[in-house]
Amino acid sequence: MARLTGTRPVATRRWGCAAAFLLLLLTVQAAQKADFSGDSTAATINHSLTLLQRLQELLQNGNGSDSVLRVRSAPSDEPKVFHTHQLLLSLQSEVFESLLRNQSVVTLHEPPETAALFEKFIRYLYCGGVSILLHQAIPMHQLASKYRVWGLQRGVAEYMRTHLASESSQGHVVGWYHYAVRVGDAALQESCLQFLAWNLSAVLGSAEWGSVSVELLLLLLERSDLVLHSELELYTAVEGWLSRRQPEAPVAERVLRAIRYPMIAPSQLFRLQAQSAVLARHRGAVQDLLFQAFQFHAASPLHFAKYFDVNCSMFLPRNYLAPSWGSQWVITNPARDDRSTSFQTQLGPSSHDAGKRVTWNVLFSPRWLPVSLRPVYSDSVAGAIQPVRIEDGRPRLVITPAMSSPDFAGVSFQKTVLVGVRQQGRVLVKHAYSFHQSSDEAADFLAHADLQKRTSEYLIDNSLHLHIIIKPVYHSLIKVKK
Repeated sequence: MARLTGTRPVATRRWGCAAAFLLLLLTVQAAQKADFSGDSTAATINHSLTLLQRLQELLQNGNGSDSVLRVRSAPSDEPKVFHTHQLLLSLQSEVFESLLRNQSVVTLHEPPETAALFEKFIRYLYCGGVSILLHQAIPMHQLASKYRVWGLQRGVAEYMRTHLASESSQGHVVGWYHYAVRVGDAALQESCLQFLAWNLSAVLGSAEWGSVSVELLLLLLERSDLVLHSELELYTAVEGWLSRRQPEAPVAERVLRAIRYPMIAPSQLFRLQAQSAVLARHRGAVQDLLFQAFQFHAASPLHFAKYFDVNCSMFLPRNYLAPSWGSQWVITNPARDDRSTSFQTQLGPSSHDAGKRVTWNVLFSPRWLPVSLRPVYSDSVAGAIQPVRIEDGRPRLVITPAMSSPDFAGVSFQKTVLVGVRQQGRVLVKHAYSFHQSSDEAADFLAHADLQKRTSEYLIDNSLHLHIIIKPVYHSLIKVKK
């Protein structure tokens, strides 16, 4: 915790200038809220920008200052000195109100990263605005939290939630997640976790992957909504993380047991056993999982399900982007008319089903109308129909298998639709819709999207970028006593 120290006042405070500006501010606000109803000549005269400029000059020149802040980042460093006005600081921060109640000179001890931003922080207290960069978000949030400037704290947290997709040389989302955990910001924590899950492939190849904590890694590994090319890609990244971090054996074994080995082809599993140093070192901890994975690939899924519980995460695919699991679909001018496409996926992840394919038909409609809004004939006026507006419709995506087959026994399908968006120059997944075999479509698909606007966040160059993933899920039909 940074230390705060101060000295007793040595002169009478000068309130006149700050009080005058406060009075001016209140006068402007009162004028803006005045009721001019019924008077057509009424007008609002707004000089608030001039007021903000004068407040900034007040801070810059120190005119009428009645308090001094001395900011140190190390005992040997020369302090940064700010000539301030108690009234303005006290209006924004209850901490400053308390510090300046009986003293006019206060020494503040700040770490280098927050000391470097202290001038920006003070300027915010005078004018209510501040510009920050990605690497400045955490120290600015720390200053706002420490001095209880709640508006700034909320503003920085919102900045972080809306700039997860921004590109930086070392990455920032992992660091922001760890910071959110430390300060207890559940909303920011969940936003970071969801972004990492839906864009994991981009994170695995970045510098920030090595900074992922054990706790965050385990949280990610237990999720089924991870978006990445394959389970093998995930294993390779985890192997690199373990090699760099060298955690204790129980931690490493817990991480390795979270890999879904049945989702890796037998040929790749054989190669991992022969070449992976990490797997060789911890073979005893995962030997049962590897043996079970080979059994899963060798036997008929229906036969395997008689003896093993397949209704668990180990046998549930994640959101794999490999072609055998789904297809990408770019719809140009999606607001124009209905479109359709078809693609094939492998029946299931088991090698027993490797040669079996399922054909899927997909229909996209930009302005589908629910039954309650469809035109109907009116009894009062013969032949008249209710008016229908284009905007009454909503986007609809229907995914159905082209045929049924006895091979489908014991297999259900979860369908996931990823929507790619462009944020800060990068194409990333921001929206994901999932629905099961019992339904052909997601009820909330693009419910809030305005595809009529070229500026819609759901469009990239006036095109809708979708990736449709079919996740086969095995389930038991008959239980055989062991």
